[in-house]
Amino acid sequence: MLTEKINSLLPQTQCGKCGFAGCKPYAEAIAEGLADINQCPPGNDKGIQKLANLLGVKPKPLNTAHGSPKPESIAFIDEEICIGCTFCIQACPVDAIVGAPKKLHTVIYSECTGCELCVAPCPVDCIIIKPVKNNSRDRINGTSRISNKDIKFTNNLKKRTPNYLRMRYERRLERLERERKILSKKFIKQTKKINLSSYIATIKSKKNTKQDNKIK
Repeated sequence: MLTEKINSLLPQTQCGKCGFAGCKPYAEAIAEGLADINQCPPGNDKGIQKLANLLGVKPKPLNTAHGSPKPESIAFIDEEICIGCTFCIQACPVDAIVGAPKKLHTVIYSECTGCELCVAPCPVDCIIIKPVKNNSRDRINGTSRISNKDIKFTNNLKKRTPNYLRMRYERRLERLERERKILSKKFIKQTKKINLSSYIATIKSKKNTKQDNKIK
């Protein structure tokens, strides 16, 4: 299927900068002729070239209306400022941020796509996007870049392949759907416990009481 082939060539950052709600919707739009091949800043010129080769068209410069090319990056949370609001956790498309309400949040650097979706929801501006140096995903040493010399985690960089990131994204969607179904079942169960006739009678009684009070 053409959509899947196109999607496999996208970086799977799920950043939405292309104007669509993720890489797959963008791939679908390209396949249907509703979007151009040069709308993905994370893909840069290499991504455009791959799409052009697949579709048999000429490559074109990145449409900077969707953003400028940038190096591979990850998010960093300033621990001294974070208030534990969980907004960034909810925004992350690959579940790369962990934490609890009113507790410090942290980024799983090896899983972060650098999509920047966590930045805007943060009410205290404690999230910074930093470029990765030499493809290393080690601890941030307080400088503007991540250094290979300050290794804290042994990360398998193969995890960063688009297929892996797509798997992370799809698993998150599956988790959210499971949670939605659980909440829906709880709501239905609680609704069944309510005696509707008694509930309606109570509302009518309160309404009549208010009308009687107005007359008096």
